Order: sequence, then C-alpha cells, then structure tokens
Amino acid sequence: MQTSLLEKYKASDLGQQAENILRKCVHCGFCLATCPTYDLLGNELDSPRGRIYQIKQVLEGVEPSKKTQLHLDRCLTCRNCETTCPSGVEYGHLVDAGRAIVEESVPRSFSQQALRKTLRTVLPYTNRVKPLIKLGQLFSAILPKGIASHVPPRQQAGHWPEARHDRKMLVLDGCVQPAMAPAINAATARVLDTLKISLVAVKEAGCCGAVSFHLNAQSEGLDFARANIDAWWPHIEAGAEAIVTTASGCGVFVKDYGNLLKDDPDYAGKAAKITDLCKDISEIIAAEDTTALIDQNHAKSPLAFHPPCTLQHGQKQMGTTESLLTSLGFNLVNVKDAHFCCGSAGTYSITQKKLSTSLLKRKISSLLQNKPATIATANIGCLLHLQSAAGATPVVHWIQLLDKQAAK
Repeated sequence: MQTSLLEKYKASDLGQQAENILRKCVHCGFCLATCPTYDLLGNELDSPRGRIYQIKQVLEGVEPSKKTQLHLDRCLTCRNCETTCPSGVEYGHLVDAGRAIVEESVPRSFSQQALRKTLRTVLPYTNRVKPLIKLGQLFSAILPKGIASHVPPRQQAGHWPEARHDRKMLVLDGCVQPAMAPAINAATARVLDTLKISLVAVKEAGCCGAVSFHLNAQSEGLDFARANIDAWWPHIEAGAEAIVTTASGCGVFVKDYGNLLKDDPDYAGKAAKITDLCKDISEIIAAEDTTALIDQNHAKSPLAFHPPCTLQHGQKQMGTTESLLTSLGFNLVNVKDAHFCCGSAGTYSITQKKLSTSLLKRKISSLLQNKPATIATANIGCLLHLQSAAGATPVVHWIQLLDKQAAK
C-alpha cells in the first residue's frame, strides 16, 4: 500500500511504525472473513481492512471524527486477522498506534472519560479489586441477575509449594486474577512442583500494563511494564529460567515488552530479555516430560476448550493446549468456530457491552453444542466472561484440571 504521511507523523516513532505496517497491506480482504465485528455488523469500516484505511487517512491529514474513534473502539484487538493475513500485517500494533493518534484529536464524552478512568484506577490494582469482589460475593443473592452472573464464586487458592527445586521460574500474578481466581496460579505451582520446577511469585510485580495501554493511556501502561521488569530482574540474574503467564492476555502483552520499550535506553535490553523468557504455561508444560500428569480417566468426561484470541492469534500458540490436553487423556469435544472471539477482550465487555454480549451468546452456544461436562480456557477475562453465561456448566482454567489429577 502506498502512503503519503504528514511530516509530523513521518518524524515520529509512532508514525514510522504505522507506516511500516501500512505498507505491508495489499487490501486483499482475507481478513474480513475472520473479523468478529465485521461478521456481526457487515460494515467494512468495522473490519481490519476498513480500520487500516481509516488510520491511513488520519496519518495523511484527514481529520478524524467520533465515527473514526467508534470504529477503532469497536475493534476487539483479537488479532484473528493477523492469523489470516498472507502479508504479515501487524494489525494489533497498527490499531494501537491509530487509537493513540485519534485520541489526541477527538475528545471523549464525560461519561466515557469517567468510565475509562475508573477502569484504569481500579482494575490494575489487586488490593482495589479484591474488596469489590468480596462485596459482590457477600451480596450476590440479592444482586440483580445481570450483575450477580458476573461475580465469580469464592475459591480457595490452596497450598503453594515451597521453592525446593533447582529449576525455578517466575510467575506473573497480575492484577484481576489474584482477586477473582486465586486458585489458578496456586494450581500452576502445584503442577510444576510435580514436574520438579519451583514457581516463584514476586510480590513487587503487578499488572502487566495491558489495561492502561489498550485504554489509550499508553505511557501509564509502559510504566507498569518497567515496574515489572525492575521486580523480576534480580531473580533473572539469579537464574530464573522463565517468566510463566497463566493469563494469555497478560502473556501476549509481556511478550511484547521488547517491542514496546525498544526505544527506552534504560530498559530496551532488559525488556528484550523479558520477551525471550516469557512463556505461556502451555508452552512450559508441553516442553516437559508429562508422564506424571497422564490420567486416562478423563476420557470419560467430555471437555470443551475455548482458546483465547490472545493465545491462538496473539501468542501464535494455536493448538498447543489442545494437543497437550489430548495427550494427557482428556476427551476434547469439537467446538465450532473456535477461532472466533468470545467478546471479553480485556475491558471490551464493559466498554462495548452490546457487541460483547452478542459474541458471548454465539460462543457459549458453540461450546455447549456437544454437551461438555466442563468448559476450560486459558485467560482470566475469557473465563469470567464465559462463566457469566455458561449456566450449570463449570468454567475453569485448564491448568486446574491438571492440578486435580496431579494430586491423585
């Protein structure tokens, strides 16, 4: 694609990054077939190709409008289009750049500003999320059904094994997950302990930065990234061999630290190292001898797996978890359109509730079609979103299923 960017964008790092990505796009339209919002709305401006064209127009001098902002806001950043694209267009990076540029020119309404500020003020901080969740759990019986369905059930984390093995890995605790589903990382620690790997949580590390970054507070998001690097670095120097993520949404962002901080002279080298060390828990376990985790009894219980977009399209781990679960004896049922987003997409289920709900209904229908006993996924946002509509069918992180069999 030919471009003619304004000089002010040509001279900026953001503009140069956007131009490099734009030039890869050949307008073939393959992305339209796998874009959830285009599938729902049928409007090309709500497709990757349409959004790419709008970003190009803004960079070339066309004044962005609230409609431009809306079409960019409606993007889930699921990156399904990246998996489909034959030209290797890094659409996720482009839409982040486009949103940041449009945000500078198009003021949001007071209500939108207040919502986004609230999300950024609360969600990245576990100690602010946890009291709200406890209140919701306490009063769930009297809450309206629409609200109560989004309150996660109480759960105990259980025992976290001491760091007794020579092999040690760090885990990203994150922000929302420790408050809403503390059993996930504890289960991960127990499974890895079975494989003679000690998992260490660094208390000084916190939110990966994705919440702020994708709400267009990009500098704030990068500050979270720097804080995590500072927290992890002494442990990396001491020999920690990996940074394990159990929330694929966090994982795809941490894996991008090297790109996001490449122009920061103080953090570029460390960020690149973090990118190299970061692995989804599925990658970690798939590389180990999993004999101790095999249990053929699971063949009797049908399991539906929802692969989060951030795992299959963002981290390019399509099929990794499914193959692992099958090899361990799980009976995975077929799920129609598994490549489509569930509608969670970070804060999207809050900021774009109508579209998110439509995607959720379709996803739940596909997951329940073959009557699974359990639904499993690999991201806290997807888990909570699916849980709100799955009825009596339990929704868990797949690592918790391995923890149960490891404990037998």
